[in-house]
Amino acid sequence: MNIRSIAVPALALALIAVPALALAQQRPGLVSAGDYVAGTLGEAFQPARAAAQPGSVYRVGKWPTYTADLAPGKGRDTVVGNCSMCHSVTYITMQPPLPAAAWKAEVHKMIAAMGAPIQPATADEIVSYLQQHYTPQTRQP
Repeated sequence: MNIRSIAVPALALALIAVPALALAQQRPGLVSAGDYVAGTLGEAFQPARAAAQPGSVYRVGKWPTYTADLAPGKGRDTVVGNCSMCHSVTYITMQPPLPAAAWKAEVHKMIAAMGAPIQPATADEIVSYLQQHYTPQTRQP
């Protein structure tokens, strides 16, 4: 099957579009019929920010800016230094107490799937720390 595209000259498109735009702008109550600027396809411009009006009120909720304190112990600094390269260590304290095997799997997932640049000996130290402080048997409230 042969499919041929039909080329429509730009002038023909302009002749079709201009009368339609002119008719749209004559409609009662029409605020804007489109405001297009020259540019390449896919180029989008953001509108300018509206000026704040007198008496305007803007509210933004509080954003937690703290970092959770990890349990003191051997390997804590290694955990903070390596895990906080990609995310807050608050993620550790937000987890429910995980079994020792789950912490090992999590650390290895961060290395294998997420690309964390952690050496095997360092990973062992991180796993050991998490297993000593954040399992159901060892986590302190």
